[in-house]
Amino acid sequence: MKKFVLLVAAILALGGAAPTQSYPDWAYGVPTPENEATAPRDDGTVYSLPGSDGRFTRSQISGAGRKPPADWYPGDHPVMPKIIAAGDPAREITACASCHYPNGKGRPQNANLAGLNAAYMARQLREMKTGSRKSAEPRKHNAQQMVDFAKAMTEAEIVEAAVYYASLRPTVPIKVVETATVPKMRSQEGMWLPHEDRTRQPIGVRVIETPANVDREQLRDPHAGFIAYVPVGSVAKGRRLAAEHSCEACHGAGLRGGIDETPAIAGRSPSYLARQLYDFQQGARHGEMAAAMREVSAKMTAADIVNLTAYTASLKAK
Repeated sequence: MKKFVLLVAAILALGGAAPTQSYPDWAYGVPTPENEATAPRDDGTVYSLPGSDGRFTRSQISGAGRKPPADWYPGDHPVMPKIIAAGDPAREITACASCHYPNGKGRPQNANLAGLNAAYMARQLREMKTGSRKSAEPRKHNAQQMVDFAKAMTEAEIVEAAVYYASLRPTVPIKVVETATVPKMRSQEGMWLPHEDRTRQPIGVRVIETPANVDREQLRDPHAGFIAYVPVGSVAKGRRLAAEHSCEACHGAGLRGGIDETPAIAGRSPSYLARQLYDFQQGARHGEMAAAMREVSAKMTAADIVNLTAYTASLKAK
């Protein structure tokens, strides 16, 4: 008993709440001193990507100093609204494209926004603004950043951003691979990258989402994809779970979006969706329409979250 109390105290000392049975630690990828990977530094090298006329340094690519980030393929998308392309340094709003990319692809530690329902996205920003949506994991710093950005955005900017990302086609599909083992990983700001020692370990009750090409993703290539390693049999188990919970009743046929502003979840990041299920379960998301999801997620176990998100990631986006 004494050891258990000490363990809980140690967890709380790290800045997070004691994890529950369903806590998907793999979906948050919180860096620790043992597993942290550092992003490559800008040494002045100028990079290029296939089919792009762009030539950028790493700082230009990321939009360091709240400057507009690089747009590798401007022909891929409509003209970006200012809030997406450049943000507003005066209000400490980072350009949406810095994290979600100009084509909406995003990364596992944030969200793929391409093709989501505009009314749904606008509602989420408003709920962040009012405090109805936040992260259940206090160490998820970029979730708090999104809350801060939403609070600083005007209603016109919220609508503008939502309409823009809703207009985009779904991006590079996630490749779902069922496996018993995965490469040992390190976390770079919540994104899992293979450890340089190339060792493998049991996958356990996890989904490990990682870039298909690490070098290209480090350059924020909007054409580069991700691999989701999932436990053997998890996709079939997730399909049964989705049927059991009647997910299509709200999220539409093939889970490609409902008719009442319910978002498409097919082909989306399993890491992102797992965080949302946990947030609903813990009551961190309690805005409009959240009650139904809280009821669905209330009794989900860690294995349920793995299986359901493995299945949704395997589906084709609209």
